[in-house]
Amino acid sequence: MINLKDKKILITGAGGFLGKRLVANLLEKRKVLEKNLFLPSIEELDLRKWEDCVKAVKGKNIVIHLAAKVGGIGFNKAKPGELFYDNIIMGAQLMEVARQEGVEKFVALGTVCAYPKFTPVPFKEKNLWNGYPEETNAPYGLAKKMLLVQSLAYRAQYGFNSVFLLPLNMYGPGDNFNPESSHVIAALIRKIYEAKRDGKKYIEAWGTGKATRGFLYVEDAAEGIILATEKYEKSEPVNLGSDLEISIKDLADLICRLMNFKGKIKWDKTKPDGQPRRSLDTSLAKKEFGFLAKTNFKAGLKNTIEWYEKNV
Repeated sequence: MINLKDKKILITGAGGFLGKRLVANLLEKRKVLEKNLFLPSIEELDLRKWEDCVKAVKGKNIVIHLAAKVGGIGFNKAKPGELFYDNIIMGAQLMEVARQEGVEKFVALGTVCAYPKFTPVPFKEKNLWNGYPEETNAPYGLAKKMLLVQSLAYRAQYGFNSVFLLPLNMYGPGDNFNPESSHVIAALIRKIYEAKRDGKKYIEAWGTGKATRGFLYVEDAAEGIILATEKYEKSEPVNLGSDLEISIKDLADLICRLMNFKGKIKWDKTKPDGQPRRSLDTSLAKKEFGFLAKTNFKAGLKNTIEWYEKNV
């Protein structure tokens, strides 16, 4: 087990939704000294540039790579080229620099979007290569999946200690509520809030509502990543999630009830559903590094809604 307390740790994407919770966990629960955390923003260091990757990694013991260009189905459809290039170039360069600099451990965050479109539910890590990802997410999903290929290859050739985690879609206080790039929970909360504010009798939602999803509360995700950093020493991929599977229709109905919205939901069936079903088998994470998501889904949604209503 790695004791993180005295390690010099680079966290890319530290200013993002997940990154902030990860930093708070390290400072508050692991008692890591603030001076040992290196948290560059994209304005300070652009990880698409080799020389900025070198600046970021030099002198660090641990790299936790969270930085990503990411968004919901609409964003993926609009910017597939950017999503592919930015994500693959950041990850590939950062891991190569970390290898050259002799970094002790590299933790790469993948995405559930890397799974094949018709993966048997719940998704097991062994099924990761059994088909092509859902088309709207494929450029992003495959770019992130290459970190797994790189991780396995670097361990085989160089003995480089890197791990690859596959998190479910995250939600929680501080989520991205931008309608251009938000995921489904944040998007629905914002739509319902604005419908109530404006006295509208309905909201519009994408697709049929039949697709299913699982979700992971952001603080649980941060804990899982840190446990893997401390305890997991293999490059084989590991799911990070909960055992939840809920249809988008049931999710929308639940958020409407929690926000006391009496209006209707109009489903725009001209818009894609995305992957038909999505839920993770999380047994490997429990076995390998003792991770189990703890947050009740309804309680997590309430916290997210309350945060949005206070901060809008």
